[in-house]
Amino acid sequence: MRFFKFLVISIFLIQGYLMSATVKEIEVNGIKVPMIFERDSSLPIISMQVIFRNSGSIQDGQRYGLASFSAKMLNEGTKKLGSTKFAEVLDDNAIHLNISNGNETFVCEISSLKEKFPLATKELSALLADPNLSEQSFQKVKAMTLGDLSSKENDFDYIASLNLKEMLFKGTPLAHSSIGNNSSIEALNLNDIKDFIKKHIVQKRAIIVIGGDIDIKDAKKYAKEVLSVLNEGEFKKVGFYEANANQETKVIKKDTKQAYIYFGSPFYMKVNDKNAYKAKVAAFILGSSGFGSRLMEGIRVKKGLAYSVYARVNLNKSYSDFSGYLQTKVTTKEQAVKAVKEIIANFIKNGVTENELKSAKEFLSGSQPLRVETISQRLNRAFFEYYRGLKLGYFNEELKLIGKLKLSDLNHFIKEHPEILKLTFSIVTKS
Repeated sequence: MRFFKFLVISIFLIQGYLMSATVKEIEVNGIKVPMIFERDSSLPIISMQVIFRNSGSIQDGQRYGLASFSAKMLNEGTKKLGSTKFAEVLDDNAIHLNISNGNETFVCEISSLKEKFPLATKELSALLADPNLSEQSFQKVKAMTLGDLSSKENDFDYIASLNLKEMLFKGTPLAHSSIGNNSSIEALNLNDIKDFIKKHIVQKRAIIVIGGDIDIKDAKKYAKEVLSVLNEGEFKKVGFYEANANQETKVIKKDTKQAYIYFGSPFYMKVNDKNAYKAKVAAFILGSSGFGSRLMEGIRVKKGLAYSVYARVNLNKSYSDFSGYLQTKVTTKEQAVKAVKEIIANFIKNGVTENELKSAKEFLSGSQPLRVETISQRLNRAFFEYYRGLKLGYFNEELKLIGKLKLSDLNHFIKEHPEILKLTFSIVTKS
């Protein structure tokens, strides 16, 4: 009897607490929208994201900062309640609601206690149906954005990073700051915001990501409630833009005590490439593992040129590249640039050692499970698997592939990517 009771409890835990994410479809007015769902009854909390594909800053066109500005406008509440009263309703009911954007996506997110989730869904629906797109809110957001841009005039990391972006992706939608610049923000008008929202915040671009203490039936009901207020719209796949291989260098002089060095190069791989796990291991050993990485050991430990240095491979639907950064003394910036080039060249030529591969495997296999402890982390992982064209559960399979990776195969892979040697440098240093 005790064993039977234990078995029943165990099954309940697996079903109620540990259900893995699944992909379903919901239909709204004949439009089929994918929904990623995971139930987790460990806490009485529900969260939902409505993620719009190909609707981030990559869609700004010549109106730099348009997507970001539109997200800020939607955070101004509904036309009926206005910014202050809308925020009060959320605060009084402990509802988190936020609108944001990335390069490729535009995200509407709500989360609350289970008992308040119907209200949270109602408020998000009201926001999307009738946002506070008033001239007063527009001028408020414009002033805030111009203030943010003003504060970045002495943010040397921002300047160096933006200049690198402009050089690597010259002539593409990725070559500008997501928040725009003074002239682009000054040129925006309220109709630009209305047009962006009408075109991009639509059913055909949407993916629903929902999970927590909720069953699939109710999840679909709440998702349909939000989607029903949106226009049908059109869906277009995101374009892909290769990083520049021209090996440029740009130096900006500012009143700074350090030299800020950002570097990047092309990386010829798509986001769903079967060898992406090899890129993760290689980048970890070269520069993304912190202490113990080649760049950290060579530049900080052996030469004392920087407090820290970091580099990684970025694989996205719209672009792929290799990029990194460090800070050094103004007087040692040339030495640091030279060291970066030499370490990466040696990495391509000679590959990695057995001990480096072993350490990378141990860390990656040990740390990955810690990144999916919460329902939010698991849903985000499931979304990225789906969004990148991978099957759900891919990251678990990736860990197995990493565990079986042979040194000879990894070093062969590294030699196949000499394009990371075509480095572009963006430097901010003292006059």
